[in-house]
Amino acid sequence: MTLPPLVEPAESLTKAEVERYSRHLIIPDVGMIGQKRLKNAKVLVVGAGGLGSPALLYLAAAGVGTLGILDFDTVDESNLQRQIIHGQSDVGKPKAVSAAESIAEVNPYVTVILHTERLDSGNALEIFEPYDLILDGTDNFATRYLVNDACVLLGKPYVWGSIFRFEGQVSVFWAEYGPQYRDLYPEPPPPGMVPSCAEGGVLGVLCASIGSVMVTEAIKLITGIGEPLLGRLMVYDALEMTYRTVKIRKDPAGEPITGLIDYDAFCGTLTDEAAEAAANHTISARDLKAKMDAGDDFLLVDVREQNEYEIVSIPGSVLIPKGDIISGEALSSLPMDRPLVLHCKSGARSAEALAVLHKAGFGDAVHVGGGVLAWIKQVDSSLPTY
Repeated sequence: MTLPPLVEPAESLTKAEVERYSRHLIIPDVGMIGQKRLKNAKVLVVGAGGLGSPALLYLAAAGVGTLGILDFDTVDESNLQRQIIHGQSDVGKPKAVSAAESIAEVNPYVTVILHTERLDSGNALEIFEPYDLILDGTDNFATRYLVNDACVLLGKPYVWGSIFRFEGQVSVFWAEYGPQYRDLYPEPPPPGMVPSCAEGGVLGVLCASIGSVMVTEAIKLITGIGEPLLGRLMVYDALEMTYRTVKIRKDPAGEPITGLIDYDAFCGTLTDEAAEAAANHTISARDLKAKMDAGDDFLLVDVREQNEYEIVSIPGSVLIPKGDIISGEALSSLPMDRPLVLHCKSGARSAEALAVLHKAGFGDAVHVGGGVLAWIKQVDSSLPTY
């Protein structure tokens, strides 16, 4: 579907801007009028991480006049494998600030607006309202549904991207002209079903592939050229080096969006069973260290995956992946006469495994709140994080 240009053109380009964007200006489909539209555009990028990094750099290089950066996080060394807008000297700095500094180096003619607060139902509409277009590169379902619903309520289009390991997805959602995110994913997956990039990993360069497609879609929407991915989902497999598109249609049974909700509750961080299991069966990393120092007899079970275990592990732990516990495969190998202490990276997976063990008769099993990251922070800071 061809759409009208999203943005009216600016009055003019300066001599310096003409020289900077000359390779755009000689493309007939973009030309002077298209570049003026880019100059007049206001685009908000939600997340200055893996997808936000290349998206912000290329939006700035393309001459988008106003860029909003929404990110409350700080730069961590583990980000640098893929979040190319940040550098070593930015570690510990707010991501929005770091990104703005990089953009200033790429294109000093871009106005940058920083939003360093956490996006939630109370501020989303106010933050989104001044912008023509939203790009969502976040990695959690709660924020994705929030971005979608806010854009639907405001009548704004947005470009959505997602990455995991070697696969990426991109689409354009605009309820006024076609499907929205809820037509693709009416309900969030059960908690713990889909691992995040922090749990499952992502090929760093995949961010560039998907981020550049997102910016291409943004430029097409702003200038009114080409056929955007509205009503289509593009799926990229880096290992097979294939691109394919899947049609998305409006759900005729979809309920209208009338307001913003509690998206953490809607998506759930834990299943009810896991939350109940963890409620009175959680110990801290310091509690675990005290049990070790006291010589208590227990089995410490690491429920992460083998590759995570190889990065860092708590001394004395035995690796039994969560999937083997949930499937029941590992239950027969667990002792009934010794207390069990489970841990994962941050506590969510171990809580899910804990619920299964309680149902299987391991009623005294506990898990470590905060997982191995809490152990590193509270007990042994010499160990690497990831």
